[in-house]
Amino acid sequence: MMTPFLLLAMISESFIARPPSSGTVAGFIAWGTGELAASGIEGARREARLLLEIAYGMTTGWQLGHGDAAIEDAGAFSELVARRARGEPVAHLAGRTGFWTLDLAVSVDTLIPRADSETLIEALLAQRPDRGSVRSVLDLGTGTGCLLLAALSEYTLATGLGVDRVPQAVALAAANARANGLSDRCSFVAGRWDNAISARFDVVLSNPPYIPSGDIPGLMRDVADYEPVSALDGGADGLDDYRILVPALRRLLAPGGVGIFEIGIGQDETVPALGRAAGLRVEDVRCDAGGHPRAVVFVM
Repeated sequence: MMTPFLLLAMISESFIARPPSSGTVAGFIAWGTGELAASGIEGARREARLLLEIAYGMTTGWQLGHGDAAIEDAGAFSELVARRARGEPVAHLAGRTGFWTLDLAVSVDTLIPRADSETLIEALLAQRPDRGSVRSVLDLGTGTGCLLLAALSEYTLATGLGVDRVPQAVALAAANARANGLSDRCSFVAGRWDNAISARFDVVLSNPPYIPSGDIPGLMRDVADYEPVSALDGGADGLDDYRILVPALRRLLAPGGVGIFEIGIGQDETVPALGRAAGLRVEDVRCDAGGHPRAVVFVM
């Protein structure tokens, strides 16, 4: 004989497993929260609200004051919840994300810009507080263009070049430059790191692949399953690309120039050591908001 507890559990499971065809804002949030939490998504209620905004344009603030508002069609929201429950990043679902003061389109061809990378811009501003002191910026492995475009948004007299080996990333970065009103001050080319670059720059920025190959399968699933491996894999010890890029600073930096590289956990000694071996001075190792060393600043 079925116990009341078992019956209640089956009813609850059935409710969560089948999305409502219509309902209220509060009801949709409750259902989405349950689905996401059951899939191991942290901050499930917050993410359910984000997905509701993506699906129907209802901002979180509006949702809080209109919990009893009716939604007649659950299709768009249900699809987003299902995709997020499988681990697909929210930025991919939205097709864009914020970085620094910019709104950037994202795609499966590039890393999703993260707040940790804003540490490089903070480090640059600390090194060059005079906004007229930077006239040229190079971004190696530009991806969405986030670092280059953020730098240009602060140094309004500067021009820049973004390089990426993935042609789709180059096209995306160019589109982001146009969308943010910066396309007249930058260009993007497809290439392998610093190949064929003969100019010198006041600033060189880079967020190269730095995850050791063996660590990639253990990353969070929204990274391991949805981010491009080529933008993550830094070789056996995570330092393969630094061994190319750090020595290249000697010919890429103009006199008095500054190179700023993002680093991963545990690389705050090894990457600076590569710079010293190449004859560079390590000016700073700046931590991100979580207190982890994130940006190494090199000067000639």
